Amino acid sequence: MAMDSKRSDGTDHYVLRLYVAGSAKRSTRAIETTRDICDTYLIGRHELEVVDLYEFPEAAAREQIIAIPTLVRVRPGPLRRVFGDLSDRNRILAALGIAVGVTVAS
Repeated sequence: MAMDSKRSDGTDHYVLRLYVAGSAKRSTRAIETTRDICDTYLIGRHELEVVDLYEFPEAAAREQIIAIPTLVRVRPGPLRRVFGDLSDRNRILAALGIAVGVTVAS
């Protein structure tokens, strides 16, 4: 089922997929940083799927994951990837094209 990237209020709906390797320190840090970014900048307008490549090794080949952790912005297009050390929030925000001034209060 295809989902439109734009919500009725005109803001983008983000679909993110984070590929990690178990509970390794870099993977844990990537999950924490990505969730924090979603909770701060994408409140109510994102889906985050965490894929553990230890549990689903076939996903690495299928999705052409060459380094872990890797964060993929599936929507809005075009597809973007950030990989390696995912502890730098500004690097992730810039790579994913997330405008820092756009927050939604709950």
